Amino acid sequence: MAGGAVRIGVAGAGHFGRFHALKVAAGRRAVLAGIHDPDPARAAAVSREVGAPALGWPELLAASDAVVIAAPAEAHFALAEAALRAGRHVLVEKPIAATLDQAAALGALAAACGRVLQVGHLLRFSAEHQAISARMRRPLYLECVRIAPFKPRGTDVSVILDLMIHDLDLVLALVDSPIESVDAVGAPVASAHEDIANARVRFASGCVATITASRISLKTERKMRLFSQEGYMSVDFAARRLMMIGRERGLPIPGTGGGRVEEITWKEHDALAAEHDAFVAAILDGAPVVVDAAAGTRALAAALAVAESMAASRARAEASGLIRSQPMPEVT
Repeated sequence: MAGGAVRIGVAGAGHFGRFHALKVAAGRRAVLAGIHDPDPARAAAVSREVGAPALGWPELLAASDAVVIAAPAEAHFALAEAALRAGRHVLVEKPIAATLDQAAALGALAAACGRVLQVGHLLRFSAEHQAISARMRRPLYLECVRIAPFKPRGTDVSVILDLMIHDLDLVLALVDSPIESVDAVGAPVASAHEDIANARVRFASGCVATITASRISLKTERKMRLFSQEGYMSVDFAARRLMMIGRERGLPIPGTGGGRVEEITWKEHDALAAEHDAFVAAILDGAPVVVDAAAGTRALAAALAVAESMAASRARAEASGLIRSQPMPEVT
């Protein structure tokens, strides 16, 4: 690692890969070693923009100390495994892998190689997560809504792994308890995979989370509501606004016998830059990995449990004639 900087290569030159390459190129303690993508034209376009070479996969590994994997989900395991076996540190986009066996294998391999394996659950690095976790330590109920207009990008997987997994990971970070049961429904509408989904997750502690995700809405909305003995909280991620009604913080509310209300807003926070800074700090400084293989595996397990419950619900709905059973067309 010349000059105390880590050489980072980016595997994947699509939408997220481009953003990752830009963040690496702008990093204070990182050098962008190169870009790899199976599509040479796409790799060349990002290469010109960031001023780093477009490389084949073996050449990227040879030129790098660490690799960011921003490829389609089905390629995560093969690329991450190859990088770790080559002695490289890895930041892999969510989900960590396609199966729990693959996730476990990556975690074990990273530990055996003594290499950093960080999973790209971006909300963990957001100002919103910091504000929520500082105020709501033992939630009893959480309600998450994440809806967006349709885009062909991301439809290689269901809305569970595309969008819902963000909120699943955030809920798991806030609720320190095993999942007891999952009840989920969903349906494909515009793609071959589920485009809308709702899951009710019950934890062993008694906490319940209801999570809705859609990628066929007319508007973008990202909100979360939580309540506990500490109070009630409402978070609007798009507006960057949080309101908390409780007893510990904020201005007194007349007539409530001690109730207080706190409303905070925050300026735009570069969570992706924070994610990259944490990755580099784990490599160069030995800092703890914020979202490690265990956290990535837990999020994947929750997503797969939602998918399993959804499949069972869909089978019942098809048997009753509530939804059609023929496969949906692939998006082109």
